[in-house]
Amino acid sequence: MASQLRLRSALALVTGAGSGIGRAISVRLAQEGAAVAACDLDGAAAQDTACFSRPPSVVVSCAGITRDEFLLHMSEEDWDRVIAVNLKGTFLVTQAAAQALVSSGCRGSIINISSIIGKVGNIGQTNYASSKAGVIGLTQTAARELGRHGIRCNSVLPGFIATPMTQKMPEKVKDKVTAMIPLGHMGDPEDVADAVAFLASEDSGYITGATVEVTGGLFM
Repeated sequence: MASQLRLRSALALVTGAGSGIGRAISVRLAQEGAAVAACDLDGAAAQDTACFSRPPSVVVSCAGITRDEFLLHMSEEDWDRVIAVNLKGTFLVTQAAAQALVSSGCRGSIINISSIIGKVGNIGQTNYASSKAGVIGLTQTAARELGRHGIRCNSVLPGFIATPMTQKMPEKVKDKVTAMIPLGHMGDPEDVADAVAFLASEDSGYITGATVEVTGGLFM
């Protein structure tokens, strides 16, 4: 357990907290002293933000899905669904959190989970890559707009992390990807949670608009 308690008395909202990276983030922020409100859906989290007696000073959007298919065969339905959850959901949470923080005059840290795939693309993931690239653009724009209010906005780009999502990959594919990682292994959800805890705390008080890659060196 972290001994510094860098987030003592902070209220944190984490979406996509049901499993994998989101769950690890929730646990880590709690270890840092934050009171964590965990939600599995971005839409519900955006609505819940207005119900808090005070706005959360740390907001992490982590909800995400995949619907993989080659570009030539991807259905419009699968495109729309991934964009709706991964990008629109992040927008709704970011907007709701920003509105609550600005109206109350509070400072805060908004952290959106993107993906290294949003930076480099990936075969069979046109929708996912586009949604995660959009998250980066959304976060950087929010950082420009909200900095004057004392609200920092950063995105975290996980690489190949051992989660229920990546466990669905064939072993042959996982072995091939692992061979490309300079550190020689897939990451754990806790690796991403470490980066989020840093960005949530005042240790990163002069960092905004950044994209932090947690990839083990993949695609550098």
